[in-house]
Amino acid sequence: MIKNTSIFLSKVEDIFSEAGYTLRYEKGNFKAGYCLLKDTKVVIVNKYFNTENRIHCLIDLIKALEIDPKRLSEKSQKLLNEIFN
Repeated sequence: MIKNTSIFLSKVEDIFSEAGYTLRYEKGNFKAGYCLLKDTKVVIVNKYFNTENRIHCLIDLIKALEIDPKRLSEKSQKLLNEIFN
């Protein structure tokens, strides 16, 4: 279940860090809200987005990336399963 809270955002951010991605919030004019630099595993999200938009952008990105669940903690694996279901 997706919750629009800063605690939930932190849990989603943990998925990226455990998967080896650097997550940065920067200013910019991103159409979709994020910019992904695949070769360097850096995800940049528009820092002017509110918590709800940040969460939705990161979830969209999780669905687009091939994140190996084996690299994640048990809590992050559970959250990843919730996101995909």
